[in-house]
Amino acid sequence: MVFKMVFLPPQGDTTREWAARLAREVPEAHVVVAETEDDARREIADADAVFGGIAPDVLARAQRLRWLQAPQIAPPAGFYHRELVEHPVVATNFREIFNDHIAAHIMAFVLAFARGLHYYIPRQLRREWRPEPLDTGVVHLPESTALIVGVGGIGAETAEKCAAFGMRVVGVDARRQDTPAGVAELHRPYALDRLLPEADFVVMTVPHTPQTEGLMHAERFALMKRSAFLINIGRGMTVKLVDLDRALRAGEIAGAALDVYETEPLPEDHPIWTAPNVLLTPHTAGFGPYLDDRRYAIIAENARRFAAGQPLMNVVDKANWF
Repeated sequence: MVFKMVFLPPQGDTTREWAARLAREVPEAHVVVAETEDDARREIADADAVFGGIAPDVLARAQRLRWLQAPQIAPPAGFYHRELVEHPVVATNFREIFNDHIAAHIMAFVLAFARGLHYYIPRQLRREWRPEPLDTGVVHLPESTALIVGVGGIGAETAEKCAAFGMRVVGVDARRQDTPAGVAELHRPYALDRLLPEADFVVMTVPHTPQTEGLMHAERFALMKRSAFLINIGRGMTVKLVDLDRALRAGEIAGAALDVYETEPLPEDHPIWTAPNVLLTPHTAGFGPYLDDRRYAIIAENARRFAAGQPLMNVVDKANWF
């Protein structure tokens, strides 16, 4: 089946390259690059598919749109606006492309806490030679439990790595039916409060959805072990930073590692910068090679499937944004 696919603005060298490559490699696709919003409004009328974000006024002009490839795994709040959610168009995203990079970042945090680097890095900056007392300041991983909240591709890969270090892994996921390798138990979100007191590491890999916004708050930090650590590499809006800061300063939990934040960039005056036992990275957990290659591969595969009338990969539940 021949179909028209519009790459919506804004454009850059990468999206123009993807469009040209797609036109060469998927001959069924008539690819149009819309450089301006006026171009988008004109070209959307007879488009079967689009890549990018689509505003309500542009969507209203679409007469035959059936597939939207989102430009991110979890776009900012508002991407899946009411008009898009109610429209019959099928949305797909780029999930799975960061699995290996982000799982490695999570394990860097786990190992840092397990070996006391949250104590020693600040002391290094002060040129202070002060070991923790013998047999303290470490977590023996084969006797620890990781609670992974969100066992999608990233969570599943993290589970395998945690299990390789001898950790017991418990997962919480709203949609997953199978139990991935390395996961000892898989539970639904209603079990979270019961599971939090068992965990030595609580690893947040969930996307930002209406259900996960503010998921970790003061009451849930109070359920965690005082010796436990929180790691969030999913989305910043899932953890209430003010509550986390208070929990850290009160000693309710032992430490936290964050790569994502409610507000980004993290404001210079935010108290979490100076909270005890905190490791912070500036939304870099997904950094690594081959990401654009992986993005294009998903676009191309879905274009082939669309042309053949086959089910698309990475279909999004638009109402829940993921």
